[in-house]
Amino acid sequence: MVVMDRRPGDRIFGIETEFGCLVEDPDIRPERMVEDIKNYIFLELNLGAIDLHARDEVFEPMASGGFMLNGSRLYVDAVGSHLEYATAECRDLDDVVLNDRAGQRIIVRAINELGLADQVKIYNNSIDHFGGHTFGCHENYMVQMNEEFFSHDINALYSFLVTRQIFAGVGRVGGHILAEGGAPTMRDLNENPIDYIWVSQVYHVFPDDEIAYQLSQRADHILRTVASRVRFNRALVNPKWEHFYAHEGKNRLHLLFGEANQSAYAYKLKVGTTCLALRLLEDGELMLEPELYEPLQALRDISRDGKYDWRVTMADGTETSALDIQYRLLELAQKFAGDSPDTDWTLREWSFVLDQLKQDPMILGDRLDWVAKKHMMDQFVADGGAQWGDDVLHSLDLEYHNINPEQSLFYALGEGTPLRNLDELGVLDAMTDPPQNTRAKARGRLVGRAVERGYGMPYMFDWSNAVLGRKEFYEMPDPFDSYEGLGVVDV
Repeated sequence: MVVMDRRPGDRIFGIETEFGCLVEDPDIRPERMVEDIKNYIFLELNLGAIDLHARDEVFEPMASGGFMLNGSRLYVDAVGSHLEYATAECRDLDDVVLNDRAGQRIIVRAINELGLADQVKIYNNSIDHFGGHTFGCHENYMVQMNEEFFSHDINALYSFLVTRQIFAGVGRVGGHILAEGGAPTMRDLNENPIDYIWVSQVYHVFPDDEIAYQLSQRADHILRTVASRVRFNRALVNPKWEHFYAHEGKNRLHLLFGEANQSAYAYKLKVGTTCLALRLLEDGELMLEPELYEPLQALRDISRDGKYDWRVTMADGTETSALDIQYRLLELAQKFAGDSPDTDWTLREWSFVLDQLKQDPMILGDRLDWVAKKHMMDQFVADGGAQWGDDVLHSLDLEYHNINPEQSLFYALGEGTPLRNLDELGVLDAMTDPPQNTRAKARGRLVGRAVERGYGMPYMFDWSNAVLGRKEFYEMPDPFDSYEGLGVVDV
């Protein structure tokens, strides 16, 4: 085995995105379309090895998806029958952005080659404006944990998670109000076995006409700080203890509160700052900082503050702002300067963005999603296309998140700016090439072997192991290792 050079603060991270699907023909169900797209990617394009076994009889049955040549995983989640893409394990910020965008382009390629571009649209937005549903964009980080992590230590991270939306939010037209509903009936349970399996609280969703625009798409829908049963019970953090995402005392931190950034700059800054905040948490420094009095209330207050003062109350009774909290965390993180190019980029851009937000948030339309989207809405209203509160603005919000560059309103903005600073050739390579400094490199090569041999040979893939035929078994417990010694990766 060859473990790649380790740097101070080196961390494994990845992002899972749930996609929405809109079909123009009312006689064609979206569930059918996502199955057709998934099958074309695996069975026609041969970009991955489709599962020959059920990873979960309810949520991921046999042939629901599989691992890809680029180390990622693409599948149809049975809860909501939506496409979901999980990036490969990454150690570098550019890798996670490229691997994420590669997944989108793979989906778009399948749609185009199926001749469905005029009929089917796929979105990485995080909210259904009219139905009240919300889609996940979940982040995963390897973090040093002890038994009290989710009952005690995690509390120190909420100040960062709640306030980072001032640069990581994707923006949202309107809002929702959540009201508790009744428990599901036996008929509900029988007719919706998947939807209700993990329900611990059922609620109703109503449009909120009092809010025109806010920073976050998901802030209105977060009900808990930590929750293991998250269907209709969404939280900031979902505690998980899983062997395939654990190594050397580090385990998977699964962050539920996050959104799918279209801006490559905001995406990179979100992951980079979170990595530094986690280093501060592991070092015990965040434990010494004041905690938010009511994190979930602060989450919504910040998102909905149209004056951008972003005031919050701390547990000690003092009042401060989201900007002040972020400045303090930036100050603490400066001790990591020089550890890696990613660290230095993050510290520099974190400082720049906070200074710009302090001066005037609206000057960041070339970098941040929520600002770029707000400019787009303001211009449309100023041109007489609509008034705030009109349904057409919800449609524009949605089209900002269309993942097809030929159709997306996002791709009509910011060309030549950090908002669109994406290596398109790198994205093309990342459609088939995994990150080169994690175990995704070996797994991608093994997936390629399975694809070459065809479906007549049994195989099985997971994040930490692979089986090819009856005689080849590969264990890959260390996500930092490229496993060149397994003989599957060319040295």
